[in-house]
Amino acid sequence: MPATMKRRSSSRRMKSGNGRSSRKGKDAIALLKEDHQMVRKMLKRLESNGSEDLLNQIEAELKIHTQIEEEIFYPAFRDSLRSQKDEHLYYEALEEHHVVDIVLPEIKESSEGSAEFEAKAKVLKDLVEHHAEEEEKQMFPKARKLMGAAELRELGEQLQERKQELMSDMGMRMRRRAA
Repeated sequence: MPATMKRRSSSRRMKSGNGRSSRKGKDAIALLKEDHQMVRKMLKRLESNGSEDLLNQIEAELKIHTQIEEEIFYPAFRDSLRSQKDEHLYYEALEEHHVVDIVLPEIKESSEGSAEFEAKAKVLKDLVEHHAEEEEKQMFPKARKLMGAAELRELGEQLQERKQELMSDMGMRMRRRAA
């Protein structure tokens, strides 16, 4: 009996057609939720003890996160929709990203520690929390139902790969600025 159990568990880890372990990576939703949690914690710190360095970290995380969502996850979500009734989730998410893109530079223009900085940091936190909650409560459950586990795992791999590329590119740019 133990030999059978070993065979079953190892067969579950067999490589998929693309040569990658199908159980190895996180699915797209798990990966995006992890990003949400990390940024929420950073925004909470910014609100209570804002610094330019922390704001720069948040900006980098948000830029990467929004780019992978807009390039990979959102188009796949939109393509999976069976009716136009739910397309508003896609367009609303894009608009929320746009609003964050407007608010971030305004925070950077205000003086660190000023009332204006704190107010704008609070608005950014509220925007991001609203956006993440909407995705987690509306878009992600619908995506899980429409796409299925295999597609979400594949999207998770694509998201992770693209995220690594963007992080690497961003690191290169940061080093160039410092030189």
